[in-house]
Formats: sequence, C-alpha cells, structure tokens
Amino acid sequence: MKMKKIALTLCLAFAAFIGAQAQNVCYIDTEEILATVKDYQKVQEQLNTMADSYRSTIETELEAVDKLYRDYQNKKASLSASEKQRLEEEIISKEKAVKTKQNTYFGEDGVMATKSEELLAPIKEKLQAAIDAVAYKYNCSMIIDLAITTGIVYRDARYDLTDEVIEYLNK
Repeated sequence: MKMKKIALTLCLAFAAFIGAQAQNVCYIDTEEILATVKDYQKVQEQLNTMADSYRSTIETELEAVDKLYRDYQNKKASLSASEKQRLEEEIISKEKAVKTKQNTYFGEDGVMATKSEELLAPIKEKLQAAIDAVAYKYNCSMIIDLAITTGIVYRDARYDLTDEVIEYLNK
C-alpha cells in the first residue's frame, strides 16, 4: 500500500512538472519589432505615398461633383424640369463613379489591400519565422502580441521576447 502511495505521489508530481512546463506563456510587441525592420518602414512609406495619391484623386473628383451640385443649386430655379432631371442624374452618376473608384482603391479587395498584402507578405513571413524560432528556443506554448491584445492588466518583463525576436531578425 505504501508503494502505491509513493508511485501515485511521484506520478502526480511528474504530471504537475510537465503541466508547469507546458504553460510557458510569453509576449511580444510587434509594433516595436516592426519599427526596427527597415524593409517594413520602406513598404509603409510606399503604401502611404500610394494612398495619398489615391486620396488626392478622390478628393479632386469629389470637389468637382460638389461644384457641379452647387452650380445646379444656383441655376435650379431657372431650369426646366427636364434639365433639372438631367443634371440631377449627372450629379448622382458622377458621385456613384467616385464612390466606385474609392472602393476600387480602398475597399476590402481594393488596390491598396492587394498591394499591401503583396508588399508585406515577405516581411510577415520573416517575422513569423523569427517568432517561431524564438518560441521554440524559449519553450513557449503561447506568445501573446501586445500590439493587438487589449485588456492586459499585468505582464512580467521576464516573459517579454520582443528583444529576442528583434535580435533574431537582425541576424
């Protein structure tokens, strides 16, 4: 009977030890990491330049539609019903065209989203490889990204692997 208790105690201790080892949760801050990656900064600048160009185009076209509408409002009293109808349809049509162009540039499957994915994919792959390698090295069962996680009320700096990921990327 005493042997069974010892064996049971050893099994429980071993299970607790394994359980404690498997619960190594660490964290990183991808914003801090990406701030050190020159390629990421270059891509962001390129994307910002593209976005500014597209925004400028959209704003110019919206201003033209707005001017057309103001002109219409000023002339509306002197226009015939058919002319009013034609101008209203023209304004609506141009406004829809601008909205379509805006969606083409900035929509979920738009030019900016596609270009962003294209340019950032290699950087994301390198970052993920670095995170995987560091996680393996430090035997992490989970890594939390502080850049996208809300509600963290406490963190222990001993489990911050941000610098290790940066170091791995700079090899």
